[in-house]
Amino acid sequence: MYLWKVEESLEKLSENILLTPHCQDRLASMKSELHQRGFMSIRHLLAAAGYVDHDLYYDDFGKPHLTDNNFISITHSYHFTGIIVSDQDVGIDIEMQRDKILRIANKFTNLESYYTLANTEAIVRKLTIVWGAKESIYKLYGQKGLSFLQHIDVKEFNFEDAETTADVFYEGAESSYDIGFLEFEGFTCVYALPIAKNGINEH
Repeated sequence: MYLWKVEESLEKLSENILLTPHCQDRLASMKSELHQRGFMSIRHLLAAAGYVDHDLYYDDFGKPHLTDNNFISITHSYHFTGIIVSDQDVGIDIEMQRDKILRIANKFTNLESYYTLANTEAIVRKLTIVWGAKESIYKLYGQKGLSFLQHIDVKEFNFEDAETTADVFYEGAESSYDIGFLEFEGFTCVYALPIAKNGINEH
């Protein structure tokens, strides 16, 4: 997993980065310089992982892929970006911890189960982790129609553990995932990896 706090200028981030024509068009179409800087910072994260822009492509679902046998997931939120690379399918998400999540919580989880937490800050933190876990699994799963509320179940966890598990029940199939998370500067980063049928996850 590679994370970047985007503080450099677009000019600085563009140094020594060669984009594909498709990505040049994507960059040019971005109206926000923050988005442009985030886009370019991800190319530096790719380089840190041993890849160049030409090694990355997207399927019809919008899911990123690498040209070798490894898997990749990409995320960005405000001035933080991140990628995760694995030899198995993987998902990652970064979210800002905001009270706004309280208003949409019932769309992706049972909010009543959170009222035992000490205060609103703790509820927001936990909801953000759960949302990030479900977003990571959604990215990993790569299929339209998967519902955060109906199909993805994140198991109970403690903040101190920095990990949990989740199950997906979708179209008659069941799968399980290891979830890891970390919090920094008011943001939450969550990633998901599939648990093999034998219960062993070699990550």
